[in-house]
Amino acid sequence: MALDEVPYAQLKAAETFVFRVDLCILAIIAVVALYRLPGGIALLGSQEWLNGHILRHVPYRPVRSPSKRVVQASRSLRRPTSPTSPKGHHHHDVTSDESHTLAYHQQNFQRVDSKGNAVAMEYPTHIASCPSFLRWTLSTLRTRITATHSVGQIILLMSYFWILVFATVFRSNLFVSYARVGWVATAQLPFVVAYAAKNNILGSLWGYGYEKLNFIHRFVGRAIVVAANLHSFGHIYEWSLSGTFVTRIREPDNAWGLFALICLNVLWLFSLQFVRQRIHNVFIITHILCFAFIMLGVALHRPDLVLYIVATLAIFGLDFILRLVKTRITSATIRPLPELDLTRIEIPNINAGWRAGQHVRIRILSSGMGWFGWAEMHPFTIASVGASRSSQGGTSRRGGGGGGGEEGMVLMCKKTGKWTTRLFEMAKLGGYIDGFSGRQIKVWVEGPYGGPGHKNFASYSAAVIVAGGSGITFGLSVIKDLVEKDLKGKTRLKSIELVWMIQDPGALVPLLPTLTSLIQQSIFTPLRISVHYTRATTTVPSFSHIPRFTFSPGRPRLPRIVDHAVQRALSVGVQYDNPQVHKSNSKSEKAGHVGRSKSGSGSRRERDIATYGMTEGKKGTGAGNRVHGGDDVEMGGGSREKEDIQDITGVIVGVCGPVELGKDVMSAVASIDKERRNRVGGIEVHEE
Repeated sequence: MALDEVPYAQLKAAETFVFRVDLCILAIIAVVALYRLPGGIALLGSQEWLNGHILRHVPYRPVRSPSKRVVQASRSLRRPTSPTSPKGHHHHDVTSDESHTLAYHQQNFQRVDSKGNAVAMEYPTHIASCPSFLRWTLSTLRTRITATHSVGQIILLMSYFWILVFATVFRSNLFVSYARVGWVATAQLPFVVAYAAKNNILGSLWGYGYEKLNFIHRFVGRAIVVAANLHSFGHIYEWSLSGTFVTRIREPDNAWGLFALICLNVLWLFSLQFVRQRIHNVFIITHILCFAFIMLGVALHRPDLVLYIVATLAIFGLDFILRLVKTRITSATIRPLPELDLTRIEIPNINAGWRAGQHVRIRILSSGMGWFGWAEMHPFTIASVGASRSSQGGTSRRGGGGGGGEEGMVLMCKKTGKWTTRLFEMAKLGGYIDGFSGRQIKVWVEGPYGGPGHKNFASYSAAVIVAGGSGITFGLSVIKDLVEKDLKGKTRLKSIELVWMIQDPGALVPLLPTLTSLIQQSIFTPLRISVHYTRATTTVPSFSHIPRFTFSPGRPRLPRIVDHAVQRALSVGVQYDNPQVHKSNSKSEKAGHVGRSKSGSGSRRERDIATYGMTEGKKGTGAGNRVHGGDDVEMGGGSREKEDIQDITGVIVGVCGPVELGKDVMSAVASIDKERRNRVGGIEVHEE
């Protein structure tokens, strides 16, 4: 039975029912948004919301370092016998043999602003992503079933699937009436566009970037293809049996419906992963053209569907306008880094407006990229920190980073495909700029996008960043941001750890100045960096002179690394330059603060062992050049200003790299004992 032969009441009932199902989906989205709302409010309170929206340039004004050295008179190096030491004797004074630190009794550090005034600690508000009574479910929900889908994602998609099935078959016989399934296909068009929009409204409400919701976009898109084909082939089969197919298909509304169906199937065909990865430009072109034709065909097929088309185009138009607002065309310098097999892009005219961990989409406007190279746009994580949060200039130009300031935005583009290879070769053929190989080009920058969303890394008690290969861009931006916030007293972190896996040990050389500088700047909260190389080599460089730095062959023991981060988060974090004796409150003791006596007595060495639980690993293992554990807990001045008795707020684990790396990190987090996860306030994972 053709659409024009279906009783009006039946069509109206199908339209009303499907519309109500859409309202139910919107209600579920609203409930999730309300659940995630506290995290967004907490982010608003930390002023993180000011960044991450519009790229801009702010004047670079270097100021004095937000910390100063406080030299204390070393009247005695004896270990005091009681916490109430005589006047002039600091109750933490111990011999160097006992402390195992670098000149601990000679100097401490204090946070100060640009005018030299002491900085008051401003602990950011922490909101856990999961309530404590549901933490036991996280290990299961994070388990990967496929390379790209976890158990939680599969449950979400299956729930969505059954909602659509219910909307299709409830009080409707799919083998007799084909109108309902057509309404279901059309009613999902606004949703499929909303899930894919770069400026994602749903992502903003939920605290996720568009790339995190793309798996829902792909699923709903396939559901639309299936529903539209069921609707169309049902009518085609019926017309063929009655011998009226030619007559029916010539009718304008049916012809436009067939046209929309063909465009929809073409769009799906060129969206397959095989095609998308090999001819990405064709995928983009067909996606845009077919989407426009589908909107036209559906609107002319049934006038009743115009409202859904208008809603779809409104969402698409809003995203398009916001993308134009976020677009900048400016000059950039590209430099080849052969050691890392990547191209470094420096954009000095953009130095603010993003959060650590976000990425931009970039287009190279140069004939050196080929006839159609300008048409390709690729995403890259920002490796530098915005100048709005950075008071210092960039580090080495040959290093991985820059702190925002002088160098502005820094991107590192790994040579993995044709486009990135052409970019690398074009950078190699350039001349010299500022004493290094480089070339000036014009770039189209759009963003920023993605990032940690509602998660505030500085609000956790400990942070572990795991990077694989070029994923170090994400690690550098996050670590720089956390170190700068720590210098300004705007973090709860007690420990920061960066784990980087590379194939060739030589890849470390260009970034070594940046990594060393970050370790030297982390004078309050200790930063530990471990680099693991997987390719055998005959010459292994020595980095044993760098405190809190590990360089070793083989894959890292991620479960042990995460477990140590949990242990440090549970630590007291005693701060040693305050001569007063503090007593721990009962809340801190119940939360798992260990290793501190109420009087504050005991040697520094004893407290380090009890607090950090790092008695193992002080002996070299022979694998590479290792600087281990307890002896270097406070190396480089890693002391804290005041005794830290705030609540334990969990551990954040960030990962960026190959899919298998993300799977390994999830497994490592799941291996942590449930009781320890609860004591530390939970372990959350952010995968970039």
